[in-house]
Amino acid sequence: MVRTVNMSNRQTTADVILIGAGIMSATLGSLLKELVPDWEITVYEKLAKAGEESSNEWNNAGTGHASLCELNYTVQKPDGSVDISKAVKVNEEFQVSRQFWSYLVNSKLIRNPRDFIASVPHMSFVHGEKDVAFLKKRFEAMSGNPLFQGMEFSDDPAKLAEWIPLMLKDRAANEPIAATRIESGTDVNFGALTRILFDQLKSQNVGIKFKHSVEDIKRTSEGLWELKIRNMDQGTVERQRAKFVFIGGGGGSLHLLQKSGIPEGKGIGGFPVSGLFMVCQNPDIVAKHHAKVYGKAPVGAPPMSVPHLDTRVIDNKESLLFGPFAGFTPKFLKTGSMFDLITSVKPHNLVTMMAAGVKNMSLTTYLIKQVMLSKEQRMEALREFIPNAKSEDWDLLVAGQRVQIIKDTAAGKGTLQFGTEVISAADGSIAALLGASPGASTAVSVMLEVIQKCFPQHVKAWEPKLKEMIPSYGVQLLKKPELIREIHASTAKALGLDDKPPFIEHTADEIKLG
Repeated sequence: MVRTVNMSNRQTTADVILIGAGIMSATLGSLLKELVPDWEITVYEKLAKAGEESSNEWNNAGTGHASLCELNYTVQKPDGSVDISKAVKVNEEFQVSRQFWSYLVNSKLIRNPRDFIASVPHMSFVHGEKDVAFLKKRFEAMSGNPLFQGMEFSDDPAKLAEWIPLMLKDRAANEPIAATRIESGTDVNFGALTRILFDQLKSQNVGIKFKHSVEDIKRTSEGLWELKIRNMDQGTVERQRAKFVFIGGGGGSLHLLQKSGIPEGKGIGGFPVSGLFMVCQNPDIVAKHHAKVYGKAPVGAPPMSVPHLDTRVIDNKESLLFGPFAGFTPKFLKTGSMFDLITSVKPHNLVTMMAAGVKNMSLTTYLIKQVMLSKEQRMEALREFIPNAKSEDWDLLVAGQRVQIIKDTAAGKGTLQFGTEVISAADGSIAALLGASPGASTAVSVMLEVIQKCFPQHVKAWEPKLKEMIPSYGVQLLKKPELIREIHASTAKALGLDDKPPFIEHTADEIKLG
């Protein structure tokens, strides 16, 4: 039997309620606690710990997305030139994250940045004459930009053997190959960062309630938000009011946004895609590769399917991760329900969802093929990167769920979106984050957008503190090359990225080219 507990007589209205204990709520809570320390903030999370869903270190690739290697952020236009505008935008957003993390380190709010971030070179790798030509044009477009200072290009097998020895061993000698490399790339343990931030928030009197599931959100006659919350341990249901609510529940955000009833949430649907990776923890193999290496997605594959071979640093131990391979389940979270997809279909988004189904038959076909892959077929994809990869060295890992936004746009009804988006009420009293990549890497920029949308009356007064935390706040970095150099240097120092980990360089003589 579920017992209802009425909290209205003995609990004050919270200034802020954050739903979901992932990197987004952790970031927003940390920003607000610096801006307005006296606000009452409460966090509700249905799982037993913070950072256990999308933010968990084994549920994402851990790439500090800065457009240094992601080829899908740079599109070749019909005239042959390469458009780097999205790459510039994502890089600037990652610089904002680095600045805020550095502020927390310098303020002693984060003790040891090595617990969540490591220096790992970012590389793009291609083969075949057409893709080698594309990569060279991309390099030429990016290398002159101060945001991408230090990027190198090579199509020389001897140089590539130094950079990526594991990938060059036993590779066909007559195959055109090329890569770009930039040392300032990072591997980020977003699960560890999330836990660090919530531990700090707890010490600052933020109430964090685990195993509490938010089941409903309604607006009261006073203009507040009342949440129906189930205490999963005690079996009780309580109600809590707040002036502002942020829904940061990953794939679970869509259902709660719909329950809020705000008109801005109408007509939006979601499509879940699960991810799988191959993981290698054999120290002899791991020691031969130190980089995040991104390739090109197969023709017809969606953007989130870009293959990459990554060095991961988790709990000070390195491993290799390759993927992603797509999977499908109707769940919106790994811990969600098999009915998540069907219950997200409402009268207001039915036509949008149906249109998406018709327009994305190729995606459906792709997902079916991916789900049917055997381990050996996945190994064949890996051998595009590591020609002599052995099946016994690699295990399959089920990663997190991503719910792609479906909405009507200028491109037509039922358009599938592959980015992140903040949906907020007109009065700024509630906001939800929907979507996927680049997600966590740009969490600070996304949460600044929430602050600007939802607290416009405070932003002017908060500006000095915002500029203290994020020196580039309000500045377009691309127009300030000197500031870019200062930020690169200061954040690298604060985050301990100047100290490069040991890595054995290999020469071409040591690498057997087939």
